[in-house]
Amino acid sequence: QVRLVESGGGLVEPGGSLRLSCAASRHILSGDRMAWYRQAPEKQRELVASITTDIDTNYTDSVKGRFTISRDNAKNTVYLQMNSLKPEDTAVYYCNAAIRRYYGSSYIDYWGQGTQVTVSS
Repeated sequence: QVRLVESGGGLVEPGGSLRLSCAASRHILSGDRMAWYRQAPEKQRELVASITTDIDTNYTDSVKGRFTISRDNAKNTVYLQMNSLKPEDTAVYYCNAAIRRYYGSSYIDYWGQGTQVTVSS
């Protein structure tokens, strides 16, 4: 079993920045996929950004140019740097990881508990 612990959410004014962190309780293998999702009230959960390697990242169109996903494999941690935040970014942000126990084994999906991000003046 792997635990994902998120931190860094909070209240920020429009145009501000936040950095979310997600620490895994076990070593993450190179190539394991880690991602951030978000869910706003009365909306479906959506993929915000994902990272497999440092050069293999994906973003939903609404955050391109404003958010940056990165990972530190030595710390088993994935980050989401969020700049130029807008009220429509308000949501609960969830960390997701598709992790293998060892190279060649199957991927298992894990979720964090979520962290609230509120963008408001």
